Amino acid sequence: MAKLTARQQMFIDEYLIDLNATQAAIRAGYSEKTAYSQGQRLLKNVEVHARIEEGKKTRADRLNLDAYWVLKRLMDISDRSMQAEQVMEFDYEAKELVPTGEYQFDSNGANRATELIGKHLGMFKDRVEVENVTPVFVEDVPEDDD
Repeated sequence: MAKLTARQQMFIDEYLIDLNATQAAIRAGYSEKTAYSQGQRLLKNVEVHARIEEGKKTRADRLNLDAYWVLKRLMDISDRSMQAEQVMEFDYEAKELVPTGEYQFDSNGANRATELIGKHLGMFKDRVEVENVTPVFVEDVPEDDD
């Protein structure tokens, strides 16, 4: 691999903290005025990009993170979000929480987790439906009579 400058290496280290190129550029010593463009330029640099990907992989390996772990967490979140929980309210006379007889669940959490799982599995693809399209062949086009 090609040798990187100290500032480029600092950018890589800072970028791996929060994945924010602009802030990483500022923390690496680039001007605040040009940090956005510098960050984007650095992310397009082949060597910098390769080192960032290497750093992400190293971090994921150290934490034992992989697609299986992410999918398992999303399944757990979805399942937990679908569990009904009793709605409680404070009873001022008894000075305690009491059940209202109603139940609720986290539909937003369940929907989001399920959506992310579906996207990972390739279930949600943008499709364009085309209706009433009649192919035109060259021999079907009338000739101009000049």
